[in-house]
Amino acid sequence: MSKIKLVATDIDGTILKYNGEINHEVLDCIRTLDEKGVKVVLVTGRMHKSAKKIADELGIHNPIVSYQGALVRDNTLQENIIYERYIPNDKAISIIDWCKKSDVHINLYINDDLYVEKENEFTRKYAGHQHIPFNVVSFDEIKIDKVNKILLIDYNDADKITYLTNKLQEDYPELFIVKSTDFFCEVCHREATKGDGVKCLEDFYGITKDEVLTIGDHNNDIELIKAGGIGVAMGNATDELKAVADFVTDTVENNGFVKAIEKFVL
Repeated sequence: MSKIKLVATDIDGTILKYNGEINHEVLDCIRTLDEKGVKVVLVTGRMHKSAKKIADELGIHNPIVSYQGALVRDNTLQENIIYERYIPNDKAISIIDWCKKSDVHINLYINDDLYVEKENEFTRKYAGHQHIPFNVVSFDEIKIDKVNKILLIDYNDADKITYLTNKLQEDYPELFIVKSTDFFCEVCHREATKGDGVKCLEDFYGITKDEVLTIGDHNNDIELIKAGGIGVAMGNATDELKAVADFVTDTVENNGFVKAIEKFVL
């Protein structure tokens, strides 16, 4: 019998295919885990309200780790906050100013609401993919306080996002800054990694690292992979993630999540 008591999984590129669909085999696998008493937790860079829609679709009632690990909230009517970290206000303001001067599109997340300064192709593509509303407002007109995350987006230039990520990591070593897709650079509090979220839930449930399986596909999942007793990289994962994983499974299109669960848990 497997000793795994908790499966902590990324969403996009891991259980959610690139067309936004989830294979029925993944749905069945998650239901089987639930029936066997193995907790499944979503660990994502998405905002909570976006991740909650997917958790509800999957029938997952366990806490959700969102904003890379900046927010851990239970999936109940009360939606109690278990863990939360914000970008320090002065750092958030500084990065917003830096992005404006660099002409970079940014998403700003405060109190689980999404703010942008203008509606454009990036805004519509992002919000459409995640099925979430957004607020168009000048950042000079809102209070920059308790910022969960800042997201830099350029769907047209992956190299630019790589450059911006490296530059911000150099200029703000006190923050957690990572590429989460080829087109996204995420900025969070230093203690807002997916690994921090998993460690919080290990304490919450009273389980050990060895009783956790973690699985993901991109560089923002490196801390997630390291936080599990068994760390699994998807077949479509980045080379950097595969390098730190204990096992590389099949791709998201070919039910890599299910194959990993069958190998290590079921």
